[in-house]
Amino acid sequence: MDDLKINSDIQPYNTRTNNNLHSSLVRSTKYKKGTHFSGIKNYNRLPTRIKQLSGDVNKFKLALKKFLLVGSFYSIEEFFEWTTLGDLKALYL
Repeated sequence: MDDLKINSDIQPYNTRTNNNLHSSLVRSTKYKKGTHFSGIKNYNRLPTRIKQLSGDVNKFKLALKKFLLVGSFYSIEEFFEWTTLGDLKALYL
């Protein structure tokens, strides 16, 4: 996490995505499909409650595991659309 930049470090404005990791603008499809870029993208889609625990690795892992078990995501598309699932929305929003 120390090597990654947060959006609040890049821009001084208070926005919804202020606490998300900053993903650089790239054109290469190969880079966009790589682990670095997709990892940032997946982290930014996590609920805020889980992202706030990223300072404590053990609590973060437990909360992430619970989130993934309750969600039972079968594809990355389901993960990106998790806010439509009533049970998860009630737990994490």
